[in-house]
Amino acid sequence: MKVVLFCGGYGMRMRDGTSDTPKPMAMIGSRPLLWNVMRYYAHFGHTEFILCLGYGAKHIKDYFLNYEETLSNDFVLRDGGRDIELLSRDISGWTITFAQTGMETPIGERLRRVRDHLGDDEMFLANYADVLTDLPLDEMIETFAAGDAAATMLAVRPQAAFHAIEYGDDHRISAVETISEMNLRQNGGYFVMRREVLDALDEGDDLLTDTLVRLSKEGKVAAHPYDGFWMPADSVKERAQLENMHNRGHRPWALWDRDRFDCQQPRGDMERRRTPDRRRVERPSGGGRRKWDATARVS
Repeated sequence: MKVVLFCGGYGMRMRDGTSDTPKPMAMIGSRPLLWNVMRYYAHFGHTEFILCLGYGAKHIKDYFLNYEETLSNDFVLRDGGRDIELLSRDISGWTITFAQTGMETPIGERLRRVRDHLGDDEMFLANYADVLTDLPLDEMIETFAAGDAAATMLAVRPQAAFHAIEYGDDHRISAVETISEMNLRQNGGYFVMRREVLDALDEGDDLLTDTLVRLSKEGKVAAHPYDGFWMPADSVKERAQLENMHNRGHRPWALWDRDRFDCQQPRGDMERRRTPDRRRVERPSGGGRRKWDATARVS
């Protein structure tokens, strides 16, 4: 299936004020975050990519136009460097479409603008290009294909460290819970969709808060719960944590390289994960009591 990657946002929390490098190009070891996401999909046989570009598009284009296979592949050098024999390759079988979709375009509108690149495909994959996981993608696709939903999204447990409080009409607190202990899931940023989603897109839509909300009210959006490794790279702190994991030779997301890297998750890494964007939402819980909690990341 084709993979649509939304990599045109500003990524404000990842910026250092001196560079216009887009968030998907933040480096994890010798390769950018975007490459790690694409390599994950390629591991499952999905090698046709559509990049929805915007802010910092030149950096993404230049990276692939001047791609260096030797950074992540073994090779043999002969004759003083005049003859290089690659022992393996990363992207030789990939097809990448670079589509400019605007600087401040909502994600749903970005998807609408690349519709023609999807051809007549009945199903396709989509991703925010800023989250890593060891999710068995083939299982997610198989479950989705067997149903009739228009879209399914990865649903992960919130990794927030803060607490939610429950209170009554008199504002007296009756319960305190950590977000991770509550019966909540957040959008994990991995989607499988049918063409029905494309038909439901209105001009200027945000994918999650507009299009998928409308479809969910019709019962056409499913969740795919997963409790394995999942980690965003929405902030400098989170990117540094991923970099540290990489440097220790521990890359749970690198399913394509299990022989060279430890893909098992140490307990400490799981405990230190944090959630990205949070919105405070009032959710009725019955009996006149109200609960404040966090919801999914929304962009």
